[in-house]
Amino acid sequence: MSPLEIGGLAIAGLLVLIYLGMPIGVAMLAVSFAGVAAIRGEPVSMRMLGAAANNSLREYLYAIVPLFVLMGLLVTVSKVGKDTFDVFQRLLGRITAGLGIATVFANAVFAAITGVSIASATVFSRVAVPEMTRHGYTRKFATGVVAGSSVLGMLIPPSLLMIVYAVLAEESVGRMFLAGVGPGMLLAFAFSVTIFLLARFSPGFVFTGEKESETEDTLGWGALLRKAVPIVFLMVLVLGGLYGGFLNPTEAGAAGALGALAIALLRRSLSWRSFWNLLVETGQITVSVLFLILAATFFSRMLALSGVPRFLAEVMLDGPVGPWGFLVLYLLLIIALGCLIDSISIMLILLPIALPVAEAAGFDLIWFGVLTVVSVEIGLLTPPFGLSVYVIKSAMNDPDLKISDIFRGALPFVGAMIASLGLIVLIPGIATFLARL
Repeated sequence: MSPLEIGGLAIAGLLVLIYLGMPIGVAMLAVSFAGVAAIRGEPVSMRMLGAAANNSLREYLYAIVPLFVLMGLLVTVSKVGKDTFDVFQRLLGRITAGLGIATVFANAVFAAITGVSIASATVFSRVAVPEMTRHGYTRKFATGVVAGSSVLGMLIPPSLLMIVYAVLAEESVGRMFLAGVGPGMLLAFAFSVTIFLLARFSPGFVFTGEKESETEDTLGWGALLRKAVPIVFLMVLVLGGLYGGFLNPTEAGAAGALGALAIALLRRSLSWRSFWNLLVETGQITVSVLFLILAATFFSRMLALSGVPRFLAEVMLDGPVGPWGFLVLYLLLIIALGCLIDSISIMLILLPIALPVAEAAGFDLIWFGVLTVVSVEIGLLTPPFGLSVYVIKSAMNDPDLKISDIFRGALPFVGAMIASLGLIVLIPGIATFLARL
């Protein structure tokens, strides 16, 4: 059996094992080990596994993962998310569908602090949805806005998915963060326009009554300023330090985690027990992410040894499909897989195969990474998996709230994301302008 055939069988075996329910990291390690053993022998497979573990996890850069995860968890505990929503509610509450637009911008700012979509979905489902329903919005629309805008957490820097992509593509984390700014602003604008158009042309979808209830100005300007200070402080500390050249990505994560810890302590929202639980949760998330990166590294080396990426590049680029046909098929495959498995797993499975093809096609890998992240995030809103939708359902803990209603509420935002994805494909500078300065 040729190495190419072995590589093809390894990919098929990986899909079968995932379908049977085996954890994705374990499945990737198993097929990679078996593939290298079949091509070069078991001793080589053992040495390659050790080398992959050593080379992929000892880098100083990987300290960024637990630091940003810890910062996100501390920010959630210290109720900065609620403050962010309160600020934008006060600023935008009086315009048409103002609370919906306020939720989008609050999510965008919260994303610039946490970098995790699930944290945004959890926080704003408990903060924004009750407030929106109290002011006359339908629950379907309120949960759909939260689900849709939560995806900004993985696009606007700092972003965990951007870190994973940068590692796999061997790109600069700082450049990947910069590349997410333009598309993140585009998505926030697209979501706001979508909300305004829904309120204008389909008010029954947005409001329970004929008119929107007016937002009361319960928050004075002094209280508004006090709520805004911690938000601005963290954004300046992390993003200002990173893009001002004072901190590298890992140091920015450490500074952000320390700043978030200081805010939580000053607000007395953190006990020793809750802090310990946060540290344990940070460790669990970090270990799972790093284990998946190890598995993906071994998998990509096995594929390179088999020649599968080179073969696919020749077939895709020299055949009738062509570079742009490959890109369309790749993005459609990501969106389809998003209906079944989680974001990081999609990237770890597809990128070792797709990156060599994209590089051979002459695509800008930073632009390609932004397209990948946006496509992956669409999967957070699509059935049957729709992770953000299920997180909102779990956080709301309301037996009368149906999963189908949340999916229907999120559908307009899926359309906005697909339109934004098309714009980024047609105008690469939206993603690459800042990153390539």
